[in-house]
Amino acid sequence: MLEWTSTLVANLCEGSRRCVQKSVVSVDCILSVSESAKPCKERRGGLERVRYRRLTVPSERPGDGYLVGGTDGVGTKLKLAFEMDKHDTIGIDLVAMSVNDIVTCGAKPMFFLDYFATGALDVDKAEQVVKGIVDGCKQSGCALLGGETAEMPGFYPDGEYDLSGFAVGFVKKEHLIDGSKVKAGDVLLGLPSTGVHSNGFSLVRKILEKSGSSLQDPLEGTDTALGEALLAPTAIYVNKVLGMAEAIPVKATAHITGGGFTDNIPRVLPKGLGVCIRKGSWDVPPLFQWLQKAGRVSDAEMYRTFNMGIGMVVVTDKEGAAAASTFGAKVIGEVTEMEAVEIV
Repeated sequence: MLEWTSTLVANLCEGSRRCVQKSVVSVDCILSVSESAKPCKERRGGLERVRYRRLTVPSERPGDGYLVGGTDGVGTKLKLAFEMDKHDTIGIDLVAMSVNDIVTCGAKPMFFLDYFATGALDVDKAEQVVKGIVDGCKQSGCALLGGETAEMPGFYPDGEYDLSGFAVGFVKKEHLIDGSKVKAGDVLLGLPSTGVHSNGFSLVRKILEKSGSSLQDPLEGTDTALGEALLAPTAIYVNKVLGMAEAIPVKATAHITGGGFTDNIPRVLPKGLGVCIRKGSWDVPPLFQWLQKAGRVSDAEMYRTFNMGIGMVVVTDKEGAAAASTFGAKVIGEVTEMEAVEIV
């Protein structure tokens, strides 16, 4: 078992300072930080970054496997965060979008890096964003190894910023999930989403504009404000997917992001296969019902744009499907011999 020294950002304290705590994380991976590596501090506009720059690759690897990397942002969901002046969960979205992608290969996230860019640094906002990033890293069991804060005067509107995230994980060769064993008759399991997650917000914003709705309006059928429902952080599926892979045959997984069901599921299937998804097999959350009604959006467009309440699809055999409820999953369809995505 290898160890690396990493940094976790603790609760933020006095003024503009970041309180940083060292931790040692044991990981089953091929990278470790040299014991001689010292933390290198960087301060920009009062926001302190701490990182370790020296990485070593041990001569003896703990097993034959693969490093898996992913990078993503949170798109125009940021516009809603700016409008509501709520920044403490957008960092969870940032982590989720990358770690959910790499876990589809069976990879356990090892570390995460963030990039925060703005015109003029607002330390209070930046600290809230980083708090969310830390929360996301804790949920996914990975280290926040470092990050970059970039100030670019005149490049961004006042009070706005952009984010990118980068995750690296490791999967042993025998645990790789690559879709090669999927066959007709296999079962699709759906893991519930927490909302729109971090895709489709260009359409969301257009629906808000055309409907004349306010983010403070109550979401029909709930006690939640519309803005609060839309900003609900993306679910992190790392522990659930890895737990399922230990208990049942997980043949493929699809993270339902931009492109919805129509574009994401075919990517994980062997050539010549498709899926049939049964709409009545799970309850579509009220938020998606409101979006469709307020925007007069067709069923086809909804399933091509949004996750519709299913954030991750897992392909298993019929025996594995019997354990779906153990993981909070629903049986939502099956693999077919027709190379298409049918939604019936």
